[in-house]
Amino acid sequence: MSAKIRQDGYIGDMMDVRIVSIGTMAANPLWNEKSPVRTGHATCTLVRAEEKAILVDPGLPGQVMAARLGERAGLTSGDISHVFLTSFRPETMRGLAAFENSTWWIHEPEREGVGIALAMEARRAAESGDHELGETLAKDIALIRACEVAPDVLAAGVSLFPLPGVSAGMCGLILSEPLGTTVICGDAVATVEHLEQGKVITPAADVDQARESFAEVVEIADWVIPGRDNLVANRGRRGPF
Repeated sequence: MSAKIRQDGYIGDMMDVRIVSIGTMAANPLWNEKSPVRTGHATCTLVRAEEKAILVDPGLPGQVMAARLGERAGLTSGDISHVFLTSFRPETMRGLAAFENSTWWIHEPEREGVGIALAMEARRAAESGDHELGETLAKDIALIRACEVAPDVLAAGVSLFPLPGVSAGMCGLILSEPLGTTVICGDAVATVEHLEQGKVITPAADVDQARESFAEVVEIADWVIPGRDNLVANRGRRGPF
């Protein structure tokens, strides 16, 4: 099937992958930072395939996220068909409200684990009379309920890549293209330094499992999109350039 180029530049029968915004850690221990020095937010990636426009981890506030979409891809929030969260935490989803007309996807184990934990916290807050915390938890519960379970295959060449460890249900995406395999990692691989030094971030729900997930990324990915950094070649797999 021949590719068709639309006015917005999207090549209809090919995958388009681009970084919308580069994330950062609030404190990067590999930079000798011991306490937060900035507001952490996730790297946000746009994947377009099979007429789907999938935004991964919109970690910046909605207004900023919408502006970045226009700058990086010439799109508006309304052009995004789906949002995928690698994990359920503020750093990955601050901009969710800007995509209220999109389908929100998350890996089933993350949805279930977070939902149970939030329900337990909400019960404790109600029992202790902490109404402010209860209201905050109620908002998070509404968000996790609005997230649908992601299918194993999101679009042609775009599949779930479970990476448990940092959180119990963390899940990236594996993008299969003729020129190589790209893995969108979430916090399973946080930054370029973490990739090069073979380190996982802590605290983690299960450090040993996080290390196994990290090793899977290194084994399979030609290109890595870390949770808090820019696209990088996996030199461990491809060799030095």
